[in-house]
Amino acid sequence: MSLKILIVDDHEVVHQGIKMILRSRPEWHICGQAENGAEAVHLAQELSPDAIVMDITMPVMNGLEATRQIAKLGLSSKVIVFTMHEAPGLADSVRGAGGHGLVLKSRAAVDLINAIETTVGGGTYFNSDGSKVAPAEKKKRESGPLLCRALQIVPSVC
Repeated sequence: MSLKILIVDDHEVVHQGIKMILRSRPEWHICGQAENGAEAVHLAQELSPDAIVMDITMPVMNGLEATRQIAKLGLSSKVIVFTMHEAPGLADSVRGAGGHGLVLKSRAAVDLINAIETTVGGGTYFNSDGSKVAPAEKKKRESGPLLCRALQIVPSVC
């Protein structure tokens, strides 16, 4: 299946890493790259990608706001948020913004291709573990309201 994929991240090393992972699917084509959410919205309109791999924490416009704006455009593109953050409630925030999937960067090699295939096929993909955080890990990972504010997550889900 031939797919067009837009990569959105403010770090070139991430762009290169995603390209390496996607090389296992030679029929998939990277149709564009963006370094912030505003560029992502523009390129999504211009290129009509099948899938968008979207970071959250970026300059100009964060990935959740870009996902909201892309969802409002009514494009058929499937947005997969690709992040290092493991905040409680993040999956709900991604869903609320109109995202179709969530993949942690630490699990990219395992989950990214599955997430693209699943979302483009009409499903959703919110980590292979359902984005659940074990109670013992929750305390360790909590960065409290600061992370929630930075990611613009509704405080009630943090």
